[in-house]
Amino acid sequence: MDLVATAPRLPGPGETVLGTGFATVPGGKGANQAIAVARAGAACGFLGAVGSDGFGATMRGTLSGAGVDVGLLRSAPGPSGVALITVDTGGENTIVVAPGANGTVVELTEPELAAIAGADLLLCQLETPVSTVGAAATHARAHGTRVVLNAAPAASLPADLLACVDVLVVNEHEAAIVAGVSDGVLDTLLRSVPAVALTLGAAGATYATRLDGAVTVPAPRVNAVDTTAAGDAFTGAFVVALAEGRPHDEALRWACAAGALCATRPGASTALPMRREIDELFANG
Repeated sequence: MDLVATAPRLPGPGETVLGTGFATVPGGKGANQAIAVARAGAACGFLGAVGSDGFGATMRGTLSGAGVDVGLLRSAPGPSGVALITVDTGGENTIVVAPGANGTVVELTEPELAAIAGADLLLCQLETPVSTVGAAATHARAHGTRVVLNAAPAASLPADLLACVDVLVVNEHEAAIVAGVSDGVLDTLLRSVPAVALTLGAAGATYATRLDGAVTVPAPRVNAVDTTAAGDAFTGAFVVALAEGRPHDEALRWACAAGALCATRPGASTALPMRREIDELFANG
């Protein structure tokens, strides 16, 4: 659950800033991306956990209401995951995530493994334990399911996980952390994964592969209000475009349209665009 405070500017260390508003919005990177996938037009099932608190019931209902299959969504005793988010008047944000129930997903069940094996594509994030993400990716690779990893929250990742990834999705900050370098980041990442989708905020996105080099596309120009889930909107739309077999440059531009639309609205899951909206901005952008 996203606990979102708005303020004229983001506070510095040790500083208290008087806010201008507060909202409680269903979020979480995995849930946001699942809803983004469903709204972008693909069938999507969600693997993860919510807590036994009121937030858990709300988030389960939000996912289901958005068209996400929650048949395998677990309920764990204790609190759900929360994100503490501050958003300034320019739409920039800072986020602290407390995993809660997500941290209990430490071993995959047989039905979960079967769902992964039967999918066209597995999309993972790092709000569940890295060892579980690695197990899911390894199982997907063994059964011919493509793996897209959004390495957020960013961390140094084990080589055996990266060896199972088909496309790594990162922003510039995440890319540097995963690569462990500040220069030559894309080249370093491409030694570990065959393809990288690098989001550049308002500047668009880059798709790079070992064989074909890099292509960069611009993002549509919009008036940003809140960038909280823009990366999730991009990622969800991008994997839908990949599943549909679109060329990589077209997939990038379509995903950038989704991210741009999301940034024009406050909140996380509530801001994620529908397919018809993405198509319209893509066509006119």
